[in-house]
Amino acid sequence: MAGKPELQKGYLGPQSKFAEFGLSTASHQDPEINIDSNQLEVKIRFSKPTKVTANLTNCAKNEELPQHVFTQTRDDVVTFTVSLPEVGWYKLQIFALLLPDDSKTLPGVYNYLINCSRVSSAIVNFPKQFAQWKEGCYIVSPIYLDPNVSLANTKFEAFIPKVKSAAVVVDGNWTHLNQNAAGLWEGTVNLDSYRFKDAKVTLNANYGEDNKFSTLLEYKI
Repeated sequence: MAGKPELQKGYLGPQSKFAEFGLSTASHQDPEINIDSNQLEVKIRFSKPTKVTANLTNCAKNEELPQHVFTQTRDDVVTFTVSLPEVGWYKLQIFALLLPDDSKTLPGVYNYLINCSRVSSAIVNFPKQFAQWKEGCYIVSPIYLDPNVSLANTKFEAFIPKVKSAAVVVDGNWTHLNQNAAGLWEGTVNLDSYRFKDAKVTLNANYGEDNKFSTLLEYKI
């Protein structure tokens, strides 16, 4: 196992915009996290409408791992669910921008260093998250799709603010979701025949612009 990486002074912890944007740590107050598991959740609280995203990097390989970190927002908390693929050191860099600023560049606001000493859980590949997903959305299920199990009755249940309709699309087949009493968009999709075919399964939303749907999440099975 590679040794602890050398980091420039001031790299760890809150950066200059963190307090200015009204952000605070909700789970891990220490920017250096030591875990004997390969899964964790890091939570950041915000006080103003904010778009937040994250990068996960394997320090030894200098390899970015977007498929191993999942970002979602519930109320005033952003949760980063992390599934580390192997033992070692990782950087979790958090970026944020106050809404409605639509700049393509989000400044770095907080940096964590994670030391994983044991892989104790299954390694998960999370869906790709598109820009609008990071503006207040969260998913109850599925947070990932595992082709090793039956996907015949895959229930989708997600909170997507300010949309007119939502749908799951796979191989050109659309399943429109319904909004339940709790305000969640839900529906059941049979994905069993697509397992191990590298099929793309997307969660899409219509924001009231004719029949235009934006992709929020993209799974691969």
